[in-house]
Amino acid sequence: MKKLKNGIIPLLLMIVLLSCNNEESDIQTEIKIPVSVVSIKPQSISKFIETTGTVYSSKEGTMKSELAGIYRLQVNPVTGKPFALGDAVKAGQVLIRLQDNEFENNLQLESKKLKLELSENNLKKQESLYDKGGVTQTDLKNASIEYVNAKYTYEDAGIQKEKMAVKAPFTGVIVEMPYHTEGVRIEQGQELLKVMEYNNLLMDVKLPEKHLPEITLNQLVQITNYNIAKDTINGRISQISPVINADTKTFQSVLQIDNQKRLLRPGMFIKAAILSEKRDSTIVIPKETIISKQDGKVVFTVENGIATEKKITTGLENLDVIEVLSGLKINDRLVVSGFETLRNKSKVSVIQ
Repeated sequence: MKKLKNGIIPLLLMIVLLSCNNEESDIQTEIKIPVSVVSIKPQSISKFIETTGTVYSSKEGTMKSELAGIYRLQVNPVTGKPFALGDAVKAGQVLIRLQDNEFENNLQLESKKLKLELSENNLKKQESLYDKGGVTQTDLKNASIEYVNAKYTYEDAGIQKEKMAVKAPFTGVIVEMPYHTEGVRIEQGQELLKVMEYNNLLMDVKLPEKHLPEITLNQLVQITNYNIAKDTINGRISQISPVINADTKTFQSVLQIDNQKRLLRPGMFIKAAILSEKRDSTIVIPKETIISKQDGKVVFTVENGIATEKKITTGLENLDVIEVLSGLKINDRLVVSGFETLRNKSKVSVIQ
């Protein structure tokens, strides 16, 4: 028994000592929550009004035959081939000619030109004689009437001949061209081609009436499309209707879009973000770092290894970030990950 007691007592003492050491170790060791932080720096933030719609060309024109004649499609000097869909054209460029020799002969253009020259010479002669007292004022007026009539007759014949040449009404691109057989006579009023200019595009948008005070002329608009996800195209508000639609409670605006690179095409469905407000050099934080509580919004900052809960008030916001009006200051270290399990004054370990 004595030997047994002598063996048990030291063992019990060792167990007690080990237990005390473990408790001491647990007291001294407190778990630090790993978090990631960023230092707050001044940034800018923009608020956008988003809308969608279909773009259309700022200029488009359908050309029809004003007279009947033999169809002659002209050669594009750039390609060396007859004009075709997608060809760029310049204002006034002749694209199609209609040939009708009988019609041109009946115009008697050269004859009318000669008559104009004769009447002009006669008018000058009458003016000279009138200054010298050689003719009456009636003779001078009759010469003037003869000249004016000859001038109008010649110009009218020239206008009629010009109708035989179908010209591009403005600089643009051929987007439609119904087929007509070369050398075959077509009648008056036949559709020949359609030209569009889409370096500048337009889009009609209808916005809720609450946005009317936020929309102004020349306001910046950012345009995106799933086909051009990597590019943002700039536009602006070019027109604003002051009237609210009684049924839809919306007002109409027109966006003008700079499409010099021709990334967009008429008829495309696009997304437009209208810049309604912008602030520079302000505190901006990711929206996901905010925790909503009954008494307001809070975030966590870290200083000397301690997380502190900060109540904030917010301002402008967009899809990803939000402006902080109060509660944070420049250079505060904001917790951006690991904040979900934090409590005020929690010890933290900052990780990269």
